[in-house]
Amino acid sequence: MSRVAVVTGGASGMGEATCHELGRRGHKIAVFDLNADAAQRVSEDLRAQGVTAIAVTGDVSDRAAVDDAFAKVRSELGPTSILVTSAGLFDYAPFAEITPEKWTRIVEVNLTGTFHCCQAALGDMVAAGWGRIVMISSSSAQRGTPFAAHYAASKGALLTLTKSLAREYAGKGITVNNIPPSGIETPMQHASQAAGHLPSNEQIAASIPVGHLGTPHDIAAAVGFLCSEEAGFITGQTLGVNGGSVM
Repeated sequence: MSRVAVVTGGASGMGEATCHELGRRGHKIAVFDLNADAAQRVSEDLRAQGVTAIAVTGDVSDRAAVDDAFAKVRSELGPTSILVTSAGLFDYAPFAEITPEKWTRIVEVNLTGTFHCCQAALGDMVAAGWGRIVMISSSSAQRGTPFAAHYAASKGALLTLTKSLAREYAGKGITVNNIPPSGIETPMQHASQAAGHLPSNEQIAASIPVGHLGTPHDIAAAVGFLCSEEAGFITGQTLGVNGGSVM
């Protein structure tokens, strides 16, 4: 059955791969991203493959922008049935050097942005009696990350948000799960490597039990399953996609 899926951070990395995976599964896709040109590119790629898709631009930390984005989705595609919150912001800093401004911005995007999007989508899901929410968190939420305490804290909160929403909406046909990636090769990882914050791919791979990095498609495949009819008895769960680096 074709449903409407909104993917935040959908214009690159794991979000882009998720747009393609959900499109391959027959869903209509709203590519929601701060980068308007990139969102348009991904939506055009999807349409070239026969997928119904639109680009939606906005900052997930801006509630008015989020409400406008979901209104556009309803107008052009229909009510939202699937929400994947992949939009995220990362920053490295020693804890003592994290400014209140940096802390606030990371939390606004990674946590409050997810809150805004979930509230904007849940009304449609409740009305339909069916919904799927998948939050993309991080292995930092499971094991902590030195020099990125603000990032880890924002992602850790998503694990408990997942459980809370799962319990609250389980009786309404809505499942809520989260995926904490680790060892996935993405543009964000490359930027961190270029800045000297992460080691080389070879060094990272050596620390992963399966012996190699993952790809955005590995995350997208897990998202696709969690958003399927077959996953209707799975909710409130954390599905690690990390090559065994966190068990």
